[in-house]
Amino acid sequence: MKVGLAFASSAAIDGPATIEICRRAEEVGFESLWGGEHVIIPDEIYSKYPYTEDGKIPAEPDTPIPDPLIWLAFAAAAAPNLRLGTCILIVPQRNPLVLAKELATLDQLSGGRVELGLGVGWLKEEFEALGVPWERRGARNDEYIEAMKALWQGPHAEFHGDFVDFAPVTCSPRPVNGSIPIIVGGDTERAITRAGKIADGYFPGEGNIDRLKDLIARVKRSAESNNRDPESVKISAIFGAQMMNPEAGVEEMRSVGVDRIMVPAFFFAGEGGMDRLSEFGEKIIPLA
Repeated sequence: MKVGLAFASSAAIDGPATIEICRRAEEVGFESLWGGEHVIIPDEIYSKYPYTEDGKIPAEPDTPIPDPLIWLAFAAAAAPNLRLGTCILIVPQRNPLVLAKELATLDQLSGGRVELGLGVGWLKEEFEALGVPWERRGARNDEYIEAMKALWQGPHAEFHGDFVDFAPVTCSPRPVNGSIPIIVGGDTERAITRAGKIADGYFPGEGNIDRLKDLIARVKRSAESNNRDPESVKISAIFGAQMMNPEAGVEEMRSVGVDRIMVPAFFFAGEGGMDRLSEFGEKIIPLA
């Protein structure tokens, strides 16, 4: 299995800290670095966060959440051998033509190391603050992905949809390998369907191993129903509760078909955090 360092952008927000976490992660065998996203955190939140029992987001209003693409551009130079991903980017909140340009530029600068982990969003109040329609955000997301892929395929691309409509245009540079891997996040039936239909990877928020096993099986079935090889959808999974016994956790994740464990960088925050990261890498990553 591969081992990614998830939410690294929120654990290291300034230049020196980012350089240090990148250097340590690369030294001890992490395969990838990941940055999360919320443009803003509203003061009043009525939306239910889907990954906690009480429905509350595990963050304070002033919790740092740097823009993941800008952070990853900095990290790309600090960690020249690590893959770079978003976990997750809220695609419906962004202009797809601008996003296609940003992702392709980062991919060119990094030598083809970018992966787009995406979600449709859960925080209605954030959409409202940004002036982006909350309704049909899933359909908007899917069309944005189609439009970006059209732009990446070559010059003189055109697209005509419900949310995106442009006559022939050229967006350059384009991704090094012609496109950028798409990783769909989320545990809903729509996310599972989306992953099976269009994704190169799937990243559920579920940490419970039995529920994770069920989600993986459903994604594989979704891929098959779309006439795709189910093994082409690679599985990334949060390595959270498994940190209580990481050696056993590695075997647990392997047993249900996980391809990449995503270790939250929050475990390595605070005093002595980088030494704990190095220790984890030296002891656990070889087991993966």
